[in-house]
Amino acid sequence: MLISFFEEFPNKENLNKLKLINFKTKLYLATFNFKEFSKLKSKIKNKFVKEIIYWPILKKNEGYWVSPFSDKKALIKIFNENINSNVLIDCEFPKNKLLYIYQLFNFFGNKKLIKEFIIKNKVYTAEYYPEGTLKDSLLNFLGLNFDPNKYNNRIIKMLYHSMHNFNENFIKKEIRYGVNKYKNKYLVAFGTIARGINRNEPLLTLEQFKKDLKIAKECGVKEVIIYRLGGLNKNYLKVIKKYV
Repeated sequence: MLISFFEEFPNKENLNKLKLINFKTKLYLATFNFKEFSKLKSKIKNKFVKEIIYWPILKKNEGYWVSPFSDKKALIKIFNENINSNVLIDCEFPKNKLLYIYQLFNFFGNKKLIKEFIIKNKVYTAEYYPEGTLKDSLLNFLGLNFDPNKYNNRIIKMLYHSMHNFNENFIKKEIRYGVNKYKNKYLVAFGTIARGINRNEPLLTLEQFKKDLKIAKECGVKEVIIYRLGGLNKNYLKVIKKYV
């Protein structure tokens, strides 16, 4: 099973955690534009990092994450970049809640922009955790859920046990369903092992981390992404090495 990492804050301290990695992995690297991403990518020399994926983020007042409620000009700016890399689109509701009002009339146009970008590029979509077909249908309407059999994307379901009290049997059922339906285009993300943009996210216990990786392995998931690289330590690393 391939175990990869998100890094939302690619500063020197967080990227130095790559020194701990001596197994095949991938890195999803967040930056505000492709030029910045390319500069950072060129400095990463760890031979075990087999691929570095561009993860574009917006300014907080623009929405930060990508959704039909994000600032239209910001979306167009990202989507018009000359990108020669696989791309991660983090499909989440905007940080700036005023955008629900300001971008309401752009909703369907933004939704179309996002869909067209996903169809034309090699895209991973980070999506909210699965909670059944009804929730998925709603998220699909809101432009936050994309079917790989239709859009040829790869979905990453964010199963952050540190932030949500999932029913384990339900999660196993959902993961198996995703693997059976989408094969290697269905990925899961676990965490958080370091704080995120809100700076108050609870951290995943080591015991839960062990359970999560075991479930992913048993359900046939081909790639797991850990949020995030900066939280990697010897204890988490010891668990990871049992599955790579």
